[in-house]
Amino acid sequence: MTQSPLRQDWTRAEISQLYHSPILELIYQAATVHRQYHENGEVQVCTLLSIKTGGCPEDCAYCSQSVRYQTGLGVHKLLAVEEVLDKARQAQAQGSTRFCMGAAWREVRDNRDFEKVLEMIKGVSTLGMEVCCTLGMLTSQQAQKLKEAGLYAYNHNLDTGENYYEQVVTTRTYQDRLDTVARVQEAGISACCGGIIGLGESAEDRIDLLHTLATMPIHPESVPVNALVPIEGTPLAQQSPVEVWEMVRMIATARITMPKAMVRLSAGRLAMRIEQQALCFLAGANSILPEINC
Repeated sequence: MTQSPLRQDWTRAEISQLYHSPILELIYQAATVHRQYHENGEVQVCTLLSIKTGGCPEDCAYCSQSVRYQTGLGVHKLLAVEEVLDKARQAQAQGSTRFCMGAAWREVRDNRDFEKVLEMIKGVSTLGMEVCCTLGMLTSQQAQKLKEAGLYAYNHNLDTGENYYEQVVTTRTYQDRLDTVARVQEAGISACCGGIIGLGESAEDRIDLLHTLATMPIHPESVPVNALVPIEGTPLAQQSPVEVWEMVRMIATARITMPKAMVRLSAGRLAMRIEQQALCFLAGANSILPEINC
């Protein structure tokens, strides 16, 4: 089967036409592209561990970790290195091949905590797992240190389209996010970069997000597609649930425009019925985050 070409020159009009195409045609096209680049029926299992929880100074309107909202989430300091490695071993024993460590930081600082994170990365890497981190903004020098420690991927989501971004986050700019992704890729680390739907955005905002991702000089190695999980105490607590067809359209369009990427069915998956999740896999998702119990 001839592979669909890899492109970074998608126009917004092309992506809009894909996104709005009849749903069964869209799923069929995405499934066809998926089989050209990936093994059918294979799904990567990833585990996410919060290594430093709460107290983040950002105002992301969906997030329980922001210090600005009363969500009942406690603030916990950075976990010990050996505790994190124990969690990684548990995740590996349960079938995970990628281990992602998240810290509720606005940005990475050159201090003792960062040195501990580098130790964690080295330790998880020796287990033979793909190591991913999400730590906020970082400099080129910090990205290089992460690479040298053995980091495989860095997660830094764009959240939504640029035009809607300020309705969700005001404590950093869209360009800040793009700059961090670029620094990660320049250091030779895979970028894990996607977004969230259900934030009150329009279909046009979703198309803007997909267009930004699909026209990056290097496509993200993985693209998480998240559905908002409303959290009491945050500004978006009363948002309506995302319909499964909205997730399917996002996943399918991401699959067609970024065919080599791992498209990750992420937040919101546990609220879906099995047959709804199956539709997402048919549309091109090939990675999941399991229920987190770490």
